[in-house]
Amino acid sequence: LDSQPEPLSEIISFISQISLVSSMDSDSKQKPDDLEKEYISLVEETLSLKPEPELISLIHQIFSLVISMNSKWKKLISLSPQVLASYDTGKLYVNERFRWKSYDKWDCLPVNWDIFRLTGEEATHFYCGGCSGKNHEEHGKALVEIKHYSLHPKHFLQLVWLQPSRTRKCYCCHEDLKGLLCFCSVCDFAINFACLEKPPVLSIDHPKWHEHTLALFPRKTSLTCSLCALTHSKCPFYICPPCDFVVHQRCISLPRVIRISRHLHRISFTPCFGQGDWFCGVCRRKIDNDNGGYSCNKENCSYAAHSKCATQKNVWDGVELEGEPEEIEEEEEVKPFVRISEGIIQHFSHEHHYLRLDENTRRKYDENKLCQACITPIYFGNCYSCMQCDFIIHEICANLSRRIYNPIHPHILTLVGGSDGVMKNEINLVGENENPLTNRNRCLACPWFCTAGFFYECSKEDCRFKLHVQCATISEPLDHESHMHPLFLTSKPGERRTCRVCNGSRLAYSRETFNCIECDFCLCFTCATLPQKVRYKHDKHILTLSYGEKASTITSWCEVCEEKLDLRERFYMCDEYCCVYLHIECLLGEKLYTKPGSSWLYYDREVSFLANNQHMSRPMCLACKKRCLDKIVFQCSGSIFCS
Repeated sequence: LDSQPEPLSEIISFISQISLVSSMDSDSKQKPDDLEKEYISLVEETLSLKPEPELISLIHQIFSLVISMNSKWKKLISLSPQVLASYDTGKLYVNERFRWKSYDKWDCLPVNWDIFRLTGEEATHFYCGGCSGKNHEEHGKALVEIKHYSLHPKHFLQLVWLQPSRTRKCYCCHEDLKGLLCFCSVCDFAINFACLEKPPVLSIDHPKWHEHTLALFPRKTSLTCSLCALTHSKCPFYICPPCDFVVHQRCISLPRVIRISRHLHRISFTPCFGQGDWFCGVCRRKIDNDNGGYSCNKENCSYAAHSKCATQKNVWDGVELEGEPEEIEEEEEVKPFVRISEGIIQHFSHEHHYLRLDENTRRKYDENKLCQACITPIYFGNCYSCMQCDFIIHEICANLSRRIYNPIHPHILTLVGGSDGVMKNEINLVGENENPLTNRNRCLACPWFCTAGFFYECSKEDCRFKLHVQCATISEPLDHESHMHPLFLTSKPGERRTCRVCNGSRLAYSRETFNCIECDFCLCFTCATLPQKVRYKHDKHILTLSYGEKASTITSWCEVCEEKLDLRERFYMCDEYCCVYLHIECLLGEKLYTKPGSSWLYYDREVSFLANNQHMSRPMCLACKKRCLDKIVFQCSGSIFCS
């Protein structure tokens, strides 16, 4: 081999090694996946050689040969959907023929196949996204129109590829529809391809919900489920004709006793509700008295919820409590501080010094004095200040509960205080594209980081849920100056609503919003937690958050940036007649709840947050070459950056 010119000697070596892998005894215990890993590494080495097109063609031929020599791989049936489906306004649509992407050197290799198992543990089908089977003629091909005699005998099902989007559930398994699926456009019927050969259960016995045997109702129709009170037909039904009992296949697994984030007590399933008007504590809509739902058994507690609402993943933790002893859920409260004497406390976040209550409401405003809990200035009200250092905290923040339940998370949350403000390996401090679930420092209700101060975090292991104290302490019903009606947390998991105040510019990953049940108004946590009353260092009066007048034609300028201010949008203005107007970002800063002096590690380099008021002139940003206007700037390796 050494005498052969490059790259021929490398190719011959590659083929020789592939042949050794392929010629292994058929009784070998080594799995096909293990064999694949061996020659994938060889492919990686060989693909670096030139000329590339010829090598790729040769490699595809080699893989075809290798796969044909393996009986299990050879039996796989190739799936070749010809059309795309998309999801819009609750329905699936076949909208265009599938345009196969121009495959590169990896697209047709087995490592990139989607494998399906229809009849057992062994693989039966595969889908190659690079060529839709065109380069795999050695395999049999599945039909693109399929008949499912059990669940959908009327029409053929079309093999389609669903474009990535928010989808509904599979009619058979009730899992999310995604990727390859079988679809009837006439009936809007869809099942995941993996469910194609699952035999339907024709009858079931489930004494927990009904004393008689329940039979599968094969027709797709709108019947009202006796357990969830919904009439949609996107799920199989089981019925008991003599009793007029109807239940969705998915509702058979509903729990009997649960605890949800929206109520302090356990709630139990009830087959019907008593007389009077009942309203769901989750969606705030009326409950049908004749169908099932959940209600509280505590004396003098009339809380109730729809079955579907109570079992949403953002409301219920998935734990069935039937038969479980009811623990003493009202645990002895852990006090946030110890009272030393009248007006003097020892707070858990500042145990080494005592704090004294300051009730002077006429104190001079200092924008640099931030509450160490919520990282906002001390605008009004009482506060505690350290008797030996500059630690200061709002009286309200000092009294925050150490453990709470929050409506947007099913687990109990614990107050964490005294953060040193050090984050690790954060790439984009104010970015909105990264997934906060992989980011332990992100508040899940607003787009800001929990970099310093106090925050609530989930006490469950491996649950990364965090909330700023501002987001954790605001709840429903919310009476907000931006809207005439009370607002409620009625968002469903995955639901996306656009905030009517900021137009969705600062929505967080959780997408939770406060919603009006009388109209379509909704408010995000970012807007809901903005202070309504603030102070400005160059105005002795109180400033109020104004929501603008849509018909306003007046031109005003911001006191800070000296640029035009649109009076049709939100802004802060003086309550007296000083004609002082300020952009929200100019007064509060772009990076809310960020503490000057804190830092984070960016690829092992320390980046510090600095207050932008240390010099007579604003610093120059190294990146954009402009003066930094925000209240907070970044410093890294001696250089200043805006963001």
